[in-house]
Amino acid sequence: MILSVDASPYLDQTLGTSGLRKPTGHAMQPHYVALFMQAVFAELDVAGATLVVGGDGRYFNDEAIQTILKMAVAHKVGHVVVGRGGLLSTPAASALIRARRAKAGIILSASHNPGGPDGDFGIKINAAHGGPIPIAVSDAIHRRTRTTSHYAIADMPDIALDRDGRHQVDGCLIEVIDGVTDYVALLETLFDFDRIADLFRSGFTMRFDAMHAVTGPYATELFQRRLGLPAASLMNQIPMPDFGGLHPDPNPHHAADLVDFVAGRAQADFGAASDGDGDRNLIVGRGLVVSPSDSLAVIAANAHLVPGYRGGLAGVARSMPTSRALDRVAASLGVPCHVTPTGWKFFASLLEAGLITICGEESAGTGSNHVREKDGLWAVMMWLNILAERRQPVAEILRDHWQAHGRDYYQRLDFEEVDAAAAEDLMETLRRRMPLLAADLAGRLTVTEVNDFAYTDPVDGSMATRQGVQIIADEARIVYRLSGTGTRGATLRVYLERFAPRGEDHRRLPAEALAQVQALAMQVADVSRFTGRTSPSVIS
Repeated sequence: MILSVDASPYLDQTLGTSGLRKPTGHAMQPHYVALFMQAVFAELDVAGATLVVGGDGRYFNDEAIQTILKMAVAHKVGHVVVGRGGLLSTPAASALIRARRAKAGIILSASHNPGGPDGDFGIKINAAHGGPIPIAVSDAIHRRTRTTSHYAIADMPDIALDRDGRHQVDGCLIEVIDGVTDYVALLETLFDFDRIADLFRSGFTMRFDAMHAVTGPYATELFQRRLGLPAASLMNQIPMPDFGGLHPDPNPHHAADLVDFVAGRAQADFGAASDGDGDRNLIVGRGLVVSPSDSLAVIAANAHLVPGYRGGLAGVARSMPTSRALDRVAASLGVPCHVTPTGWKFFASLLEAGLITICGEESAGTGSNHVREKDGLWAVMMWLNILAERRQPVAEILRDHWQAHGRDYYQRLDFEEVDAAAAEDLMETLRRRMPLLAADLAGRLTVTEVNDFAYTDPVDGSMATRQGVQIIADEARIVYRLSGTGTRGATLRVYLERFAPRGEDHRRLPAEALAQVQALAMQVADVSRFTGRTSPSVIS
């Protein structure tokens, strides 16, 4: 029986940078998920289509997935492919959407945000190419949510997701699959598994932290079963609804145990971590943490060593806040470097058009044209393949890179859960004062440009404006923007960058090299007055 359930619309179902994200308790309100999915199904016109469904295993995902499956039956979806246990990493979901030629993917994740009853919940919609839906579609779904006052759902038992199987329900095939096998097979087409396995057999040691998130089963299959890494080298590999109480954000603050083990106590040659849904990464070597911006640049510079990229790069891309280290690599390779707003949808457009091969963000997201999402395990495998070919420590590879291209010292300051109105006021004040900022900094920075970043997509001509205020100087750069991934208050992000050319000292700590830039950034925007904070919540 197909039921039509009446309910009052929720007016707060705005899709941010990575879909709908809300505190878990908020998303568990009666009809909240169902009304949102009604708007999604209506906008996408899913009758007869194939959909991919899965997520990061966080709290409330199980119940939400059953709601989505029952609504798929009611909306006459032809085929739903769902990950066993409801689990699919975001990059694996992207690959599956492409392989199954699905019309869309529904990914239940709040990515690197905490999980559990007091954590966050999210739903992201991906398009047929495997990447996030365009802004125009997001906006159209949001408009529908504001007037959606009923939803259609099948009155049927829950589908068993604990084992693979095919369930035919009123014309809809619901197929439960192991989401790991196909993804690892895709990686085998890109990387030299034998070469990496030889690296491990040579005595090279590694520690991987899955942070009790979705990549645990993937890491077990990939690193342990396929590449021969000892089981003891995997940390927190069992997915848990609350991520074991961890904050599944792979940065030095939240992956402190891994960083201490590899960078602090030098108990392994290489360390890596991934986040809640498997699309972000952290790279650690003996004695140092690799910044995401440097990691992206090193991967691009050494991609020719990896089988899947020996043919060269069509181009590269970075998000605007990401350091300009990638620009320098692109110049040396003679390929274009595109600069986009934050959000993988902008990269997906360039990837789909064949304009770029590798891309990434300063927030630890890195990827390539093998899928249309950032991919944490892919980035780890890129590093492992490069290390297997070069047989040098991580620190030595970085030193060589800086000697060849110069070093962009870089940090991001996060001011989390600040008053949203105050954060907006800070940004608007900066925008009004942009013509005065160069004069304000005269004698301290050689400012060449101040702008509020705007972007026109070279593929479809779509535009994105007001993407962040950046102060560009000969020797440094400062960027201010509000994050679109938080669920409580606002997160102000301040990005600091200083360039040390070839021949200069590249051994300084980022905090030391950026101390003056940080002081100027805090002063120019009057951050303490607007946020009430004298120091950031997290430095990464």
